[in-house]
Amino acid sequence: MPRGDSVRHRRALVDLIVDRAHYDEVVQRALGQARVSLWIGTANVKDVRVEAPIGSVARARGRYLSITERFVELVRRGVEIRILHARPPSRAFRSALAATRALEPPLFEMRECPRTHLKTIAVDGSYLYLGSANFTGAGLGARGDERRNFEIGIATEDDVLLDEVQRRFDDIWSGRECAGCKLRAQCPKPIDTLVEKRKRRARSVR
Repeated sequence: MPRGDSVRHRRALVDLIVDRAHYDEVVQRALGQARVSLWIGTANVKDVRVEAPIGSVARARGRYLSITERFVELVRRGVEIRILHARPPSRAFRSALAATRALEPPLFEMRECPRTHLKTIAVDGSYLYLGSANFTGAGLGARGDERRNFEIGIATEDDVLLDEVQRRFDDIWSGRECAGCKLRAQCPKPIDTLVEKRKRRARSVR
C-alpha cells in the first residue's frame, strides 16, 4: 500500500480549531509549551502580536509583544525553530527580526519556497496543527472579533500524522523537491543550493 493511503484511511483523535481558538490554543498554549522544536509551514508570515506574559508589568499595562519576542524566549530554552514560507515576510516582521540578534541559525531559520501553501505547526514532534490559517495576526486569531479571518483547522497528537506531515515538511526544507521543480527560475534562493553551500562550508571548517 502506498505511504499516503495508510494515512488517508487512518482514524485519529483530533480537536477542531475555529477562529479565536487559533490564538488561544495554538499560539498561546501549544507554542508556549515548546521544549525541543517548532516547525511552521505557511504561505505568508506577518508579525503576529501576542499578549505579554501573565504576571509581567507589560501584561498589567495591556501591552502586546511581537511574536519574535516569544521566539527569542523559545530559542533561549534551546528550541529549534524552522519557518517554511512562500513569500517574503511582512515589513513589520522583518523589522522585529532585525531588532534582535538572538534569532539566528542554527536554532532559528527561515526558508522560502514559492510553492509552499501548506499551513501547519508542529511542536516537539508531539502536537500538530493543520488548517487554513497562515502565520498572520488575522489568520491566527490575534485580532478583534470583527477583524480576524474566518479560519478552521484541526489539532492532534497522532504520531502517524505527525510523522507524515513532518516528513513532507522536511522534504521541502531540505531541498529534496528542488531539482525537478518547474518554478525554480522564480525562486529567489533555491533551498537545495543553500543546503549545499552549508555542506561545503562545514567541510572547509573541518
